[in-house]
Amino acid sequence: MRKIPFVVLLVTWCCTLHAQSITWTEQSMASLPAGVILFRGERASPALKAWYLKVNMRDTTIAIRPYLTTAAGGIEGIVPFVRRFNAYAGINGGFFGGSTSLSTVVYPNEVKAQNPASLVRSGVTYPVTRSFFGISNTREMKVNWIYHFGSRVSDIFTFAQPTPNIPGTPAPVPDSSQGTRYQRLVCGIGGAPALVKSGQVNVTYNQEVMFGSGVGLDNQDPRTAVGYTADGYAILLVADGRSGISSGVSLPVLRLKVTFRRGCAGQKVTFSIEAMNLDGGGSTSMAVGDSLINRPSDGTQRPISAMLAVVRAESLQVPREPVFEKIIDTGDQGATLVGSGWFASANPGYWGTTPAQLNPRGTGEAYARFKVGVNVNALYEAYAWWVAASNRCTDTPFIIRHANGIGTVRMNQTLNGSQWVRIGSTYRFNNDTSLAVFISNAATNGTYIVADAVRIISYDQATADVREVENTTVPEKFELLQNYPNPFNPSTTIRFKVQGSGFASLRIFDMLGREVATLVNQELKQGSYETTFDASRLASGVYFYRLTTPAFTATKQMVVSK
Repeated sequence: MRKIPFVVLLVTWCCTLHAQSITWTEQSMASLPAGVILFRGERASPALKAWYLKVNMRDTTIAIRPYLTTAAGGIEGIVPFVRRFNAYAGINGGFFGGSTSLSTVVYPNEVKAQNPASLVRSGVTYPVTRSFFGISNTREMKVNWIYHFGSRVSDIFTFAQPTPNIPGTPAPVPDSSQGTRYQRLVCGIGGAPALVKSGQVNVTYNQEVMFGSGVGLDNQDPRTAVGYTADGYAILLVADGRSGISSGVSLPVLRLKVTFRRGCAGQKVTFSIEAMNLDGGGSTSMAVGDSLINRPSDGTQRPISAMLAVVRAESLQVPREPVFEKIIDTGDQGATLVGSGWFASANPGYWGTTPAQLNPRGTGEAYARFKVGVNVNALYEAYAWWVAASNRCTDTPFIIRHANGIGTVRMNQTLNGSQWVRIGSTYRFNNDTSLAVFISNAATNGTYIVADAVRIISYDQATADVREVENTTVPEKFELLQNYPNPFNPSTTIRFKVQGSGFASLRIFDMLGREVATLVNQELKQGSYETTFDASRLASGVYFYRLTTPAFTATKQMVVSK
């Protein structure tokens, strides 16, 4: 192994004169892939031993993601945990009680656990936003303060500042209008408190209601933290404590601001990163393969419910991004309720702004029709959204009229409510206006059938209908141009420029902010592009189109005039 002249600036909250630098040494670990390096850190006084994994997130063969254990009892030590999921390495995750995670755990398209919405201290209830380390579908890492306004990934909102809690003075309940819906989140893990935000030390101990939790601010303890550097490396760190060979660190010390010195001249490059605390104390643990790396203060591995792991990229199981998406809600022009007996559900959890519609079980005399209305002849997948309840029919007929015939799939609407549920296999749709998805009341078991929303998606690149414009000039910047003609009826052309290759989406919204169409949703190389938007199914009025890339977002207004 070789010595690496790394210096981590571990500075105490009150004084910077007595803390010595840590000497970091790269550890040779044959089981780690090329994009992951393990470092061991030591300090003589006060005694400290720490380790961190440096994960190159630009290496697309590897990834990091959280897991909840599937072991009997819901908890297990870090070594069998890593082995269970065939991970390269892992550290303990967020807070837990018994076998229940008390910190957010997000898998692709699924919230497995949530940060608390509020906490009680000395009889006082404190609404709280808590820290969350999230990874997007473009591998962008962020530490945000989040709040759950529902059980879905789309219900997670981020906030620019944490709830301003003060001991004895609780903050107001978070309001979604003050936050931002988390966009393109793939996975992540919660904890508390934040340590560094936007390159600045920002230990939000009181705001995240860590007082009274048993997690101290200034005391020396074993700690676990996660963060990332400005140049795309994830940092997974553990520091031992509560022993003669390692005293531990305080939260203000655990701030992960790293200075890298190159060469004899001592040239310095400082990486400002965002970082947050995970569960510490006896839970602090790190494993690489079958090896326990640190020395937990319990003298053995404390069983934990969640971990943050370094895995092969395919283990992340990121869902493919469709290049075409269309959602038809019961309140849209493409949806029609046929027959008598329809009434709105009083239950929450429906899609969009129109409540789910119910109809008593019958013989097929009543049905909901959702016109598919696509322009490109291709294969598509169909999904349905409904509000589940015990009195729903367990064999509701979904009848799909597609280009090759008619098929019927019966769905159990007592289950899988308030999420997109796939209907059957794939179907060929085209511009035939008779093609549609029907929800019939010709069920045999249950009281009511539900019609709420239908989603049509395709992975066929032809459905994106985005064309590269021949242009010898390389775009110097991202740009979204005004559509033409404008106003228009029924179609218009939208042009935009992309600087550098990457993922891009172009979506249409109405005045209420509801998405009515997705025109582009794919990887694009650098260049100039155009696509056509057909608004024949929309009412006259003002609409907005938004171009979104990892580095650029712009919105413009257009007018449909019929």
